[in-house]
Amino acid sequence: MPLTLAAAGEQNIIKKVGGKPEVRQHLENLGFVAGGNVTVITTIGGNVIVNIKEARVAISKEMAGKIMI
Repeated sequence: MPLTLAAAGEQNIIKKVGGKPEVRQHLENLGFVAGGNVTVITTIGGNVIVNIKEARVAISKEMAGKIMI
């Protein structure tokens, strides 16, 4: 399921990162890699705030939809 459907506070493991190669590369640079842990903190105004590799990152809902957990 996409990251956009994850409940806040729930820890998930990334299964796959989709999208165009440049989008995948950008997400991987932020720490979104297969096998990595990600926790959704909150969703505000169409953006998703997550904890990844002990850092808080805000990504758009569109990008969050490309991350499968």
